[in-house]
Amino acid sequence: MKGKLHYAWIIVFVTFLAFLAVQGGRLAFGAFVEPWEQDLHMDRATTSLISTISFIIYGLSQPFIGRLIDRYGARLILSISTFIVGISFFFITFVTQPWQLFVLYSLVSVGVGGASNVAGTVLITNWFNKNRGLALGIMEAGFGFGQMLLVPGSLLLIHWFDWRTTIFILGALLIVIVFPVVLFFLRNHPDEKAMEPLGGMVVENDHSKTEHEKESILLKDLFKMRQFWFLMMPFAICGFTTTGLMDTHLIPLSHHHGFSVTVTGTAVSILAACNIIGILLSGVIIDYWSSRKLLVFIYFTRALAIGILVYSHNTVLLLVFAVIFGFVDFATVAPTSLLLTQYFKNYSIGFIVGCLSLSHQIGSAMGAYIPGLLFSTYGNYNIALYISILIVIAAAIMNLLLPEPNQLNMPEKRAS
Repeated sequence: MKGKLHYAWIIVFVTFLAFLAVQGGRLAFGAFVEPWEQDLHMDRATTSLISTISFIIYGLSQPFIGRLIDRYGARLILSISTFIVGISFFFITFVTQPWQLFVLYSLVSVGVGGASNVAGTVLITNWFNKNRGLALGIMEAGFGFGQMLLVPGSLLLIHWFDWRTTIFILGALLIVIVFPVVLFFLRNHPDEKAMEPLGGMVVENDHSKTEHEKESILLKDLFKMRQFWFLMMPFAICGFTTTGLMDTHLIPLSHHHGFSVTVTGTAVSILAACNIIGILLSGVIIDYWSSRKLLVFIYFTRALAIGILVYSHNTVLLLVFAVIFGFVDFATVAPTSLLLTQYFKNYSIGFIVGCLSLSHQIGSAMGAYIPGLLFSTYGNYNIALYISILIVIAAAIMNLLLPEPNQLNMPEKRAS
């Protein structure tokens, strides 16, 4: 087998493709806001509510998705979820009333919830005992590539054709290409290919358990663990400031600051490109450095970037913000996921990752709604941005207070 590509990397790239198409389609929401408002006669509050509800549904689905993945495997859940998003996009093509869009986009959110980091983290944990950080980074880069390709791509297609044609194309991409690839190439565990994980089988101590022997954990027991709270709360803040605040409001905020569509589109593209680099770098770094310390650095850097955005009334500052924020946008996911797998290595992690993802989506829902409400009240986004800076600093402090996994497990290592 020397010199041959380990099938674990096929798992990574199939998951990457699924995330690119599914999550990229979700991140393109902002491109459809104005066309929906014009065609379906909705106001900004209504379209923002669609986004908020979608985040809530996405988030609430995560613990249940985690349980389903623990029971049926990530391959089945990821395949079905990809198909659900694709078919929902197809039917959105025909909507004529706002309530129809609410219903169908809620169904999209269920599918997006299944094609999320919950499935991806479980797959990477099963297939990698070596280069796990890099694998998590590549997987997470699917979000960034989806943002870079499908958001500006949707804007262009809407400009050239219309929003209905654009969302039909997104649905066709998922149903015709991505769904079959996920279904036929993804495998839950190396056992299904008569293989070992990349890096071989690792036994850390005499009491370690195989993947199939790991036990579930109750929510009440999770709530007693500091590690869980200090991962969950910063991840909620992460959701507030990224998919909530920026993915919903950055484009209207940019327009409110007086920037043209061209400048705004350029900033979004730069942010997405830097996001990809940041995701991949974070995946590489955590294979060699502390995930906890990297998270502290990321959150402090994010606070700096948001501070720049407050005063970004010229093009240079907006682009500087895009570069800095892009590097730390989704870069939190790989180190957070790796810490979770290390803290809870003796448990089936699908449900735990689901709870973590729920916190992110609750934060995202608040980040989509609260800044819009404050804008309607005060006529600008300044208060929302100041709040974001404060809570991001709080997230950095919480990660700073986490124990290092090697220190937490030191007694076990001495016993081995």
